[in-house]
Amino acid sequence: MESALKPFRALAYVVGVMLLILCVAMVLRYGFDNATLSKVVAPIHGFLYMVYLVAVMNLGMKARWNWPYMLGIMLGGTVPFLSFVVERKVTERVRNAQPAEA
Repeated sequence: MESALKPFRALAYVVGVMLLILCVAMVLRYGFDNATLSKVVAPIHGFLYMVYLVAVMNLGMKARWNWPYMLGIMLGGTVPFLSFVVERKVTERVRNAQPAEA
């Protein structure tokens, strides 16, 4: 399961940072009438979010999570700062579920 956890963790951080940059870009776009940054960041964030969804599905299937839990994790990439919190909780849950190696 560690092979599915590593990409999830990396993508959770990347998507979280991109979402924060996107929030700044939206403020610039609608508050200061400067759409340059959002035209670059929005498609990149959208693509990375789709990859994040695949990583959540991969990890969720291997960990045998139920659908409501997986959907909650997927929504973690849509709220600023939430992906960082979700990543910590998911990592803790996965590591506690694995049997200790001797």
